[in-house]
Amino acid sequence: MKKDIRIPVSENIHVAIIHEWNEEFQCNDWNAYLINNSDSAVEMVFVSTHGYAETVKTSTMRHGLGTISAKSHAKIELLHEDVLKLNNEFFVSYFGQRDGKLYEKKFLFRKNTINERAMRDIPVMNCKGILA
Repeated sequence: MKKDIRIPVSENIHVAIIHEWNEEFQCNDWNAYLINNSDSAVEMVFVSTHGYAETVKTSTMRHGLGTISAKSHAKIELLHEDVLKLNNEFFVSYFGQRDGKLYEKKFLFRKNTINERAMRDIPVMNCKGILA
């Protein structure tokens, strides 16, 4: 029965957008990171991303990040300046190392919310950025 199905709640997993210096191109880039702020590793991490607005939709990008250790982070992708004016959705799936259960969580950055004024302290990374 429906009432017997238990869907685990994803906690201590975050997506952050960081504005950081790109040494190769000598400019600041917006990069998306997955942060594991839990006390155990997460395994088989898979992230699906896309941007959208009323009349525009980007391609769907898929990223396999593997295992992310406890209290650490992994880079998902570079965000081009043109997609900052769109809603940016990150759908994260992973297995918890402790219980082996599948977790899923959707993170959404609303259009025009990725900017310098919205930056705040980011856990684990010890820098400033935007959390979904």
